[in-house]
Amino acid sequence: MIELLRTVGRIFIVFLSHVGRISAFTATAIGHMVRPPFYPRIVGRAMIDIGYYSLPVVGLTAIFTGMVLALQSYSGFARFQAESAVATVVVLSMTRELGPVLAGLMVAGRMGASMAAEIGTMRVTEQIDALSTLSTDPFKYLISPRLLAGVLMLPLLVLVADVIGVFGGYIVAVSKLGLNGATYLSSSWQYLEPTDVISGLVKAAVFGFLITLMGCYHGYYSRGGAQGVGAATTNSVVSAAILILVFDYVITALYFGK
Repeated sequence: MIELLRTVGRIFIVFLSHVGRISAFTATAIGHMVRPPFYPRIVGRAMIDIGYYSLPVVGLTAIFTGMVLALQSYSGFARFQAESAVATVVVLSMTRELGPVLAGLMVAGRMGASMAAEIGTMRVTEQIDALSTLSTDPFKYLISPRLLAGVLMLPLLVLVADVIGVFGGYIVAVSKLGLNGATYLSSSWQYLEPTDVISGLVKAAVFGFLITLMGCYHGYYSRGGAQGVGAATTNSVVSAAILILVFDYVITALYFGK
């Protein structure tokens, strides 16, 4: 019994230490985001990496999600003679939920791992220490630009993913399911409210912050050479995915919990 309590206590203390370190890391990074000097060129490069180069995988994910969602919705609603609700389900599901979450997971797998590997390699090869020696703050140069780029680019990616996903549903509904195209588009616009789109964009901004935060955090504190960099890459993707799902529920409850 004593050994069990000791183990539980040790795990709890380690958990609290990680939470404290992540909180301090986050506060430091946010502080550097709003204080000069700024590096617009680095921010722009990070925005291109996160936004432009992630667009193909996010677009493919969105269009096939919309197509599958239209098929599944039609097969379910056909049992109740409610096929006209397919357009509403597709547009609301994409803007509220599937667009932000799937885009976030795709970017986490692509850019979160890339950031952790890049910063982790810089850590184990002592390049971060060299920056400090040259009077360049690593947070200002490496962390804050990526956080800002993630917050700015994820909403744009999600907005594009929403449009592509709805278009995918439209293609399947019209060409395969035989629904009227004009009626489909009319139903999509009729039941779509600004809150649906805004909630998805808010989720995207939060997800962008979490993805870049986890990638930078695990890379910054990586140790142990190539094996440590690999572990940091894995941990960044897993932790970002878990946080995306947790905060997805929290934000959904805030917007639609009543």
